[in-house]
Amino acid sequence: MRIGVLTGGGDCPGLNAVIRAIVRKGVGVYGHEFVGFRDGWRGPLDGDTVPLTVASVRGILPRGGTILGSSRTNPFK
Repeated sequence: MRIGVLTGGGDCPGLNAVIRAIVRKGVGVYGHEFVGFRDGWRGPLDGDTVPLTVASVRGILPRGGTILGSSRTNPFK
């Protein structure tokens, strides 16, 4: 299964930890593939994606914010 991850709106503590956890668990246990949408809802609207692999999420816990970026783009406007 291919799963998309999006972080929209304002940042909050723990976003990178959640991204890392779902990728590690999803890939390692279930064999899923993950793609991240960059800059919140702007990512799917512009087709801006990044592959999320176990290697790409290694070392992201100490980084602030979200590795995917966020925005306040409204997909309905």
